Amino acid sequence: MSFPNFYGNASVAEALANMVRHDRIPQTILLAGSEGVGKATLARRFAAMLLGDAAKIEQDDLSLPDKVEHLAEREKLPSEKRADDPLLYSSHPDFVTFPPDGPLRQISIQQMRLLKERAQYGPLKGGHRVFLIDHLDRANEQAANSLLKITEEPPPHLILILTAENVYDLLPTIRSRSLIFHLNALTAEEMAAFARSRGWSPSERRVQLAAGAPGLAVTMDLEAWDKRRHRMLALLEVAGGVEKFSGWVKHSETISASKSEKLDSYLAILYGLLEDILLLREGAAARRHPDLAPKLQTIADRTSFQWLEAAVKRVDELVVFSRRNIQKSIALDAFAVDLRRIA
Repeated sequence: MSFPNFYGNASVAEALANMVRHDRIPQTILLAGSEGVGKATLARRFAAMLLGDAAKIEQDDLSLPDKVEHLAEREKLPSEKRADDPLLYSSHPDFVTFPPDGPLRQISIQQMRLLKERAQYGPLKGGHRVFLIDHLDRANEQAANSLLKITEEPPPHLILILTAENVYDLLPTIRSRSLIFHLNALTAEEMAAFARSRGWSPSERRVQLAAGAPGLAVTMDLEAWDKRRHRMLALLEVAGGVEKFSGWVKHSETISASKSEKLDSYLAILYGLLEDILLLREGAAARRHPDLAPKLQTIADRTSFQWLEAAVKRVDELVVFSRRNIQKSIALDAFAVDLRRIA
């Protein structure tokens, strides 16, 4: 492996390692790929190879318990207080992480202004500073435009690493100024190796459910995930005309009553269920939810490809709306009504 304890996407990892070995590093690198596939992890490994002191850099891993707790606490703060104290992590003086912040988990204009200010400071030792902007696709318009000015004329010592699930959610100018690497989901063999490194069995349920995303396997709360999956299955059964709308109402009320759960956590599961319905329609096996295959097969038999296409389009729209503080239960109610009409 080019980087210790990094699994999958070996060609991308090797390309980044060679940049460090030959000291030919672009000033803006964009790592794209699905949630949990290892984008921020690879950014930290790259920075450790370049800057040294890997242990300090790893302290800024957002999946660590103290970071999870801190991010949750910041969600409760008024927006004015978060704006006065923009979020960053920098356990290593030459490596700075700007993560999404607040209830909507966005990159803010205040964070980008702070980035611009700190970008002018030279490295404490060595020739580089590395700034990681994690989930740049969650930047609001002001923040994205502010970053443009940095990417246009970055200080010679600064390396920007950007991560995004979908590069086309970013401004075209940012994409054009970045060297883009796409990270794929890990193969079954790579996930098995990752599982063994954590002391898990490769057949462990969290490994199977993560579908090639090691970050999801690490952070997954199986009990909460099962409850969300049960609710999203009920949503699709109603939306596909398999069950009456009354079968969804109790789930809608439960989701509405929960203030801490985010719509994003439901939408990720919804995508996976729709993927399995598509596979079953085409005669393949369910990939993400094989234990639900009989119920998903019933939905597949009752719906058309046009219904599936419309369902995915609606979920895409909900992803956008979820970043505008839309009410969860109303959004999902509308999804069920619209899709049931098509079914």
